[in-house]
Amino acid sequence: MPDPTGVWFMEGFAMPTVLIPLAAGVEEMEAVIMADVLRRGGLEVTLAGLAGAGAVTGSRQVRLLPDTAWHKLDPLRFDALALPGGMGGTEALAADTSVLEAVRRMSAADKWLAAVCAAPLVLQAAGVLAGRRVTSYPGLAERMPEARWVDRRVVVDGRLVTGQGPGVAMIFSLTLVSLMVDRARAQATARAMLCEQDF
Repeated sequence: MPDPTGVWFMEGFAMPTVLIPLAAGVEEMEAVIMADVLRRGGLEVTLAGLAGAGAVTGSRQVRLLPDTAWHKLDPLRFDALALPGGMGGTEALAADTSVLEAVRRMSAADKWLAAVCAAPLVLQAAGVLAGRRVTSYPGLAERMPEARWVDRRVVVDGRLVTGQGPGVAMIFSLTLVSLMVDRARAQATARAMLCEQDF
């Protein structure tokens, strides 16, 4: 049946699943735009609070309400782990051993890993960036010495997708829709949002 983006889905067709962890100090724009655009694109998104299921206060003091608590989930049950930035949230994720282990396990299982702004530092802390092409918020390249840092808005290296910051959250998220569903779906989603972007 049709959905608001004008794309028809086959009933019973399982869409990809994405897990987005939220920690205090998260960049609100990145978290909300990712969740919104991915859901518009037909993906099943779960927002998980690192400290529990209660509201998470972002970097601009906006309170976000997760769907559930991080500790209640098995990340490997998801097709992708998508990390929003914000330095406070990034530092909290990078300091959490369960998050780092989830990154390593998903990388080993060839699942999708996505990180925007400062969040590639979490991937660096997990040790999964050696030799990989990545981008991040400008100025953080030296903190990822094992990676091949590229000055582009969005960089795709296999199943690793990274973006530079809040201003690219829309194109970053649409790129994920294009990769995880298909290009036509990303284009339809962009058109429905009046977003002038070609994929």
